[in-house]
Amino acid sequence: MHPRPAIDVGDRLGEGPHWDDRTGELIWVDITGGRIHTWSPPNAAVRTESVDGEVSAVIPRADRPGRVLAAGHRLLLREGDTERVLATVEDDLPENRFNDCKCDPQGRLWAGTMSKTRAHGTAALYRLTPGAEIERVVASTTLSNGLGWSPSGDTMYFVDSTTQRLDAFDFDGTTGDISDRRTLAEIDPDDGLPDGLTVDAEGGIWLCLFGGATIRRYGSDGTLEASIPLPTTNPTSPVFAGPDLRTLYITTARHRLTETQLAHEPVAGAVLTLDPGVQGLPGNRFAG
Repeated sequence: MHPRPAIDVGDRLGEGPHWDDRTGELIWVDITGGRIHTWSPPNAAVRTESVDGEVSAVIPRADRPGRVLAAGHRLLLREGDTERVLATVEDDLPENRFNDCKCDPQGRLWAGTMSKTRAHGTAALYRLTPGAEIERVVASTTLSNGLGWSPSGDTMYFVDSTTQRLDAFDFDGTTGDISDRRTLAEIDPDDGLPDGLTVDAEGGIWLCLFGGATIRRYGSDGTLEASIPLPTTNPTSPVFAGPDLRTLYITTARHRLTETQLAHEPVAGAVLTLDPGVQGLPGNRFAG
């Protein structure tokens, strides 16, 4: 496994990669740059769309055109030139915003918020079930990040970064309920901040360590199975992609790097790629 840059658009805070297997395209965002990128790996050109303010996630719909955007305090449904608000949260907390968002296998949207000042316990993890109001499911988080589901769909993984943990819940796909929160792995702060994650078809959990220049693979029991050094300090989130889901793409950030660090890390802000030696799981779409 030799990580290398796949494409470099100089993201300040690249995040939220999603592989759309219908179009054969990788979608990701530059949160603080307010940009949405779409790229078909066989081609060199990246299509970039600018939005007002911060955008932290973009997820395609399941059966109809359009995408869900997480922008600031709002979840938006954009279809062509039209846009409507699906939900608004925490608009009384100006230093908070949405962060990582993913859909479960049934198409519900799970959307975490974060405090940009890391004010303890002021954020949350929300669930948006199609046709229903948004619900706060996990309260008192600080920096909601990685989300994922086991291949069988009965376990949900979640990272609240400042806890320095990778957590798991029992997951009921029928109801969307979660229970029995437990710690799978603890990350030493000296090794980096746990950030985005994805799950492979064997149940391995791939976790980026922001500030640690590393991506790790944990077993479903929390055992550390691999630790792969990366050529930039701030990896943010991984996704399996390609027609066979055997290519791993990793978004990265220039965010929080000094000028000296940037001079030594020319690929900071690029999307990295590596051959993980295992197949991934398809990305879930929003069923609303």
